[in-house]
Amino acid sequence: MTCDDITLAESPEPQTTEGCQDCLAAGEHDWVHLRLCESCGHIGCCDSSPNRHATAHFKETGHPVIKSFQPGENWKWCFVHETLG
Repeated sequence: MTCDDITLAESPEPQTTEGCQDCLAAGEHDWVHLRLCESCGHIGCCDSSPNRHATAHFKETGHPVIKSFQPGENWKWCFVHETLG
């Protein structure tokens, strides 16, 4: 079952297409997979990446839903309800 946060989430324009914004700002390029914040378009690295910037973005902002930013993947995750959609 999908939560309302996922159902109502919109896909904003990504703030970058170059990679994890926070890694790039720190001069790092060691992300594994990328995630798009469905609230603001922030691009962060996944929890398999050393810096886990997508989760850090959620903890800082409370933006609940991310979408995979990997080619060929089409899923969303709600941090609040721990729901995949």
